[in-house]
Formats: sequence, structure tokens, C-alpha cells
Amino acid sequence: MAEHFDPVQSANESARESARSLINSARFGTIATLDENGYPFASLITFALDRKQTPFLYVSRLSAHTKHLLADPRCSLLVGDPGKGDPLAHPRITIQCSATVLDPASDEIIILRTIFLARHPKAALYIDFPDFLYIRLTMIEASLNGGFGKAYRLKPHDLR
Repeated sequence: MAEHFDPVQSANESARESARSLINSARFGTIATLDENGYPFASLITFALDRKQTPFLYVSRLSAHTKHLLADPRCSLLVGDPGKGDPLAHPRITIQCSATVLDPASDEIIILRTIFLARHPKAALYIDFPDFLYIRLTMIEASLNGGFGKAYRLKPHDLR
């Protein structure tokens, strides 16, 4: 019986640094949620990182992806800048996550609000709208594609 070759490698320090750089520099990404019929639904979103380098969203209850996350917290966040030329030649990371709605009365919201506005100044237009929520994305596992032949599997500790 032939051995199965897995092209995805365990993370090394170079992969960890690349993944952290991608996440730290990104201001937006694509979130994939599961709709009411169980189908994947992808949306462009803005996000920021909290003080523990965990991604969080500030999203309206009116958006489809928010409704999906409230019904099923499983999601993926894709981050990467396609750059010039072949977009598949540029690094990108897909982070499988579990979404948690944060308590709007918690002291942490003040900090997250400040972080989000610093990252997304134009959000000042809607930062106090009552239908918006803060949602933390807790990483389960991630897949970094650093270009041809550079695929890595990462765990939560790899991104801290």
C-alpha cells in the first residue's frame, strides 16, 4: 500500500512569523459562516485584534453573517493581501474559529471600542449604533499558504 503524502507541514518559526504578520497587518478579511441551510456563506468584513492578539468583529445584527454566527458559532476567517500579479502566489491564512458574542455591559467593550476605532477610524460613523455587536473569534486551527510548496498547519499557540 502506497504512503499518503501530506503537503501540509507543521508550523515552524518562519511560518509562525508569516502568519502573525498577515493577521497583524490586515484590516479586513473574508468570513465564511454557515447559513440556515448549512451552506457556506462568505462575506467581506473588517476586524481588529484584541490585546491577546485574538481577532474580533464589530458587526450589525442586520447582516447575514451576524445572524449566521448567532445561530452557529463555527466560522472561518480568510486573511491575505492578493498584491500584484497572481493572487495565489501571495501568502494567506485561513483561521477556523468559534465566535462568541461579547457582553455589551462588560468593561472590556471600552477597550475593544478604542482598539477598533484606532484600526478603523471611519467606524466612528456607526460605532454607537445599537444594533451592533462585538464578536470574538477564538481560533481552533489555521492553515497558512505561504506560496507554492509552503503550506502549514497552525495551532492557537502558534499565533501568540
